[in-house]
Amino acid sequence: MTVLVTDAHYRMSVALIRDLAEGGARVLACERSRFPDPPGFFSRGAVRCETLPEDGWEAALLALCLRVAKEDGEKPVLLPVGAATLALLARERARFSAAARFAVPTPEQLDLFNDKAAAARLAESLGVPVPRGYEAAPDETDAAFFARVPLPCVVKPLCGERFGLHAEQRYAIARTKEELEAAWRRFYALAHEAPVVQEYLPGGGFGCSVLAENGRVVCSICHRRVREYPVSGGPSSCCESVQCPELEEYAARMVEKTDYTGLAMFEFKQDAAGQKRFLEVNPRVWGTYPLTRASGSGFASLWLAVSAGEPLPAYRAPRPVRMVYYPSDLAAALGYLKRGNARAFFGAIGDLFRPSVKNGLRERGDPGPWRAYLRQLRRHV
Repeated sequence: MTVLVTDAHYRMSVALIRDLAEGGARVLACERSRFPDPPGFFSRGAVRCETLPEDGWEAALLALCLRVAKEDGEKPVLLPVGAATLALLARERARFSAAARFAVPTPEQLDLFNDKAAAARLAESLGVPVPRGYEAAPDETDAAFFARVPLPCVVKPLCGERFGLHAEQRYAIARTKEELEAAWRRFYALAHEAPVVQEYLPGGGFGCSVLAENGRVVCSICHRRVREYPVSGGPSSCCESVQCPELEEYAARMVEKTDYTGLAMFEFKQDAAGQKRFLEVNPRVWGTYPLTRASGSGFASLWLAVSAGEPLPAYRAPRPVRMVYYPSDLAAALGYLKRGNARAFFGAIGDLFRPSVKNGLRERGDPGPWRAYLRQLRRHV
């Protein structure tokens, strides 16, 4: 069976390619031309790599699927990693179904989960704890609204990814009225709609990631965010798998209610009392996806089976494991030290020398992606 893994410049794609190849699939990695030398192209798991032209990449992807189907005598399985590719398949489901097999959400499901306010309303209606939100009354002035919002608070657009924002740019923590007003006006100018304003949650971050099919969770993995970069609020630079039955239950409620199909990561954060509250959904392959490989969960083979419409392989519960991304975690260590958090700094240095801590990209038996990633970093320095 041939499997097309898209968006090979992502670290998540590399983990997917490795798992699929080890499971016996013939993996074809593809990427758009504006991403030169994507790390996934250098994995030993990819038997073939295809570069799609930037202009007309959607048609080129469809043509590639048709060509592979003709060569193999059966339609390939198409696994979309990037948000743009996922949205394309959701939007052009009928056209791509003639050339490939895949399991993705509907456009309506994507719109719902990508809309932070709508997702929060759905969660609250299902009994999932959410942060307190604040909205201006219809006749309330901006000044009056800003004056009554408790501080600190969090401001974020309804869908930051739609505007090409990086993870750390998709929200702002406002500790003064001036910061609140500046963040609100910045996001409003970007989206031309009122951003979400919520209470600030000071506790730890958690995620519950799932593969779902027609409203049923096929498998899940929960993780705790250990460190992040930038330390002021960014993606995980270090995380670890944990057991969180309550989060699995919350995610299952939202999956069932929406009849969701595909991958999604449900993000939570603890309040001052330690209760985990729902923040948002990432309805796609998430940033810490390589943890599914590090924990031996078998996510990739299950996603392949669901997409191909074949019987599901045996489910393997994720084992406890800690995973880091370098050099992000070293940069995070320095960031924590500058903020006076010596414990986090020494924790990161200690993890650097612990054999049990897995690297999210570097693997001894497949060094190519790591070297390609380092070359990319050098080009951007």
